Amino acid sequence: MTDLTRRAALAGLSALAATPAVAQSGATITMMHGFTAGANVDTVARLIAEQLGKRLGQSIVVEPRPGAGGTTGAAAVARSAPDGTTLTVLPGGHAVSAAIYNKLPYDAVTDFSFISMLTDFPFILATYPDHPAKSVADVIRSAQADEGKLTCATAGNGTGMHLAFELFVSMAKARIQHVPYRGSPQAITDLLAQRIDFQVDTPTALMPLIKEGKLRAIAVTGPGRFFMLPDTPAIADTVNGYAVTSWLGLAGPAGLPAPFVQKVNAEVRAILADPAVVERLRGLGSDARPTTPEGFRDRVADDVAKWTKVVAEAKIPRV
Repeated sequence: MTDLTRRAALAGLSALAATPAVAQSGATITMMHGFTAGANVDTVARLIAEQLGKRLGQSIVVEPRPGAGGTTGAAAVARSAPDGTTLTVLPGGHAVSAAIYNKLPYDAVTDFSFISMLTDFPFILATYPDHPAKSVADVIRSAQADEGKLTCATAGNGTGMHLAFELFVSMAKARIQHVPYRGSPQAITDLLAQRIDFQVDTPTALMPLIKEGKLRAIAVTGPGRFFMLPDTPAIADTVNGYAVTSWLGLAGPAGLPAPFVQKVNAEVRAILADPAVVERLRGLGSDARPTTPEGFRDRVADDVAKWTKVVAEAKIPRV
């Protein structure tokens, strides 16, 4: 062996040693998330796990680890070995937590390998059917006239819905009192009873009652119209530049080898191009939204910066 060949071989071995090992193709993959079984994150995770397992020829087990707004599961993934046996479905709240919590046991961007976004969806601004506000312009005018007497519920302080609300009132220069609840059900109960004026929540929470005519959608928070509410305008139609969507995405611990990330990304793209999968996701109120790994990482980083600014400007206490 020549010196040149020997040096090339040693360089190759060094590079291999520096690359985290990927588990054998027959190994079971755990797809972890930080929410309860049956929640929207869990439902999407099981759909993706079923399809991805078939395409990779591996068993994928979904493991809920609920707690602390999803951060318990995220922390477990961040601590796991980057060998391809642990993945996670992260929600848009992953970026919100980075803005709200003073200290997390992980960095929301650098401690993860981002593979692809899976879905995105807007929130809905809703009210009871006979509320006098029929449009976003009505809401803003009433808020400016009533000097903070109007109320808007969300599923809790520091949730994505709360920050979407704070961004709206900031950009619209409207004073509306935020009323946080411990989850959506009690907020919906009070909205139905007309004890509050508005609510910002997910399609999953609000659409059944909107379809029944018990609630009325005023607007959606995305940049354009929402397929579930084609006749409902976006807040952006009135408040120029406003746009908020939440998302779900597939990731793993930092350090996953690039070939593994690219392979799983390609399989996820194929899954999300399947019309049957698209329809199942739409039934859950979400659009399929695959991205490159870099595109997903940038979305998370941008959202962390965006929500950190909203938290600071709204003077929302960090926890």
